[in-house]
Amino acid sequence: MLAYALPGAGSASGVHCARAKDRMLMFRKILVANRGEIAMRIIRACRELDIATAAIYSEADSTGIYVKKADEAYLVGPGPVKGFLDARQIVDLALRIGADAIHPGYGFLSENAQFAELCREARVTFIGPSPHAINLMGSKVKARELAKSIGVPIVPGTEGGVTDVREALRFAQSVGYPVMIKASAGGGGRGLRVVRTDAELCENMGVAAREAQAAFGDGSVFLEKYVERPHHIEFQILADKHGNIVHLGERDCSIQRRHQKLIEIAPSLILTPRLRAEMGEAATKIAKAVEYDNAGTVEFLLDQEGRYYFIEMNPRIQVEHTVTEQITAIDIVRNQISIAAGKPLEIRQEDVTLQGHAIQCRINAEDPRNNFRPCTGTVTAYLSPGGIGVRIDGAVYKDYTVPPYYDALLAKLTVRGRTWEETVSRMRRSLEEYVLRGVKTTIPFMKAIMQDPDFLAGRFDTSYLDTHPDLYNYDEFEQPEDLVLAISAAIAAYEGL
Repeated sequence: MLAYALPGAGSASGVHCARAKDRMLMFRKILVANRGEIAMRIIRACRELDIATAAIYSEADSTGIYVKKADEAYLVGPGPVKGFLDARQIVDLALRIGADAIHPGYGFLSENAQFAELCREARVTFIGPSPHAINLMGSKVKARELAKSIGVPIVPGTEGGVTDVREALRFAQSVGYPVMIKASAGGGGRGLRVVRTDAELCENMGVAAREAQAAFGDGSVFLEKYVERPHHIEFQILADKHGNIVHLGERDCSIQRRHQKLIEIAPSLILTPRLRAEMGEAATKIAKAVEYDNAGTVEFLLDQEGRYYFIEMNPRIQVEHTVTEQITAIDIVRNQISIAAGKPLEIRQEDVTLQGHAIQCRINAEDPRNNFRPCTGTVTAYLSPGGIGVRIDGAVYKDYTVPPYYDALLAKLTVRGRTWEETVSRMRRSLEEYVLRGVKTTIPFMKAIMQDPDFLAGRFDTSYLDTHPDLYNYDEFEQPEDLVLAISAAIAAYEGL
């Protein structure tokens, strides 16, 4: 027997029907095709939406927190990496266990158009953009051509992929050195070389192509004029399947090593309201041009004269999405799921307000003093910071063994404050509280940055780490941490008596 109720404010039946309809639009079970902290992030969003989750893991991840937190978990193989890259195996698993959607996170298959197409053919929803958008935005060459065609500024570069060294030399001589050799597919600094002479260009063309082939299965490269000492600014996009697009403001990702981000802040300290509006409009214009839906990031370089240039669009969730969430109070992963389910955005551009400041530090198992060499081992002590405005996204714990097969990211520490000064001091305090022993990490290096006068004054760009070698003269361990451990050990010994 069906019950009907006239819609109206305060109608309990109306509210019940609305909630039932809302649940019908959502998914029953999502397979999380990733690992580590991003898998935990997706699982938490699903739990808030009352959606069941299924994790996949390799033998190296069998004790991972995300494996235990998911409602179901399935071993994939072979090896620690191939199982995460086997698109057919993952889609078949989703069908076998009754998952009606797959969230790819970032990395692995998140920017693989063939994977998205496999999901479509199997009628399993891919929580991300269409295969067409991934193909278009996944190629930096095609993305540049699109931006140029709609009037968005781009850095001068070759019209397409370059294989002939003579063609590369002609381009470099026409625009002047330095230039960048960049992989057409992928990102993260792989297949990227900055060269300043003809000899360096000839030497690095083949090296960059081989690195791109190994990392992305595509060895094509192109050339761009290298913009000296820019800010790396990116705009977070949300777009639904009904033509609605908003941007959530910008992030400044200028503090990098080897063209890979270490610290992200939001909003930028140097953008004026006028420039923010102009760059935000350019970002949404690019998204509209590719009929984009779901979450994405449009990335720009901002030069010393305030000119901006489109460089690429990442068709996936970003590692650094947390800083945007902290200053907008908008759950990006939750919106990803909602958009994929076909629901319209509940956010209008005028609803987006940027409140305060946020900083994210990537806590990596790396040795900054040794060219950020990845470190493996077992975590012998772990104590995370807390307090007002402090957020931890991670999947590490005491006795966790850091495997050598994956990215070195262990956790993301994000803090928010009312002012920039308050945010920096809160991050400094949080890093001082953070105890992670057994492997070398970026924690002491991040503490040094938070105490640097230039960082506090907002005087940084992509050359920051190269121009501040004194940052590497940090103390490995500090007395407050040792005191915490000593007290913890004394309490444990006393309680054991």
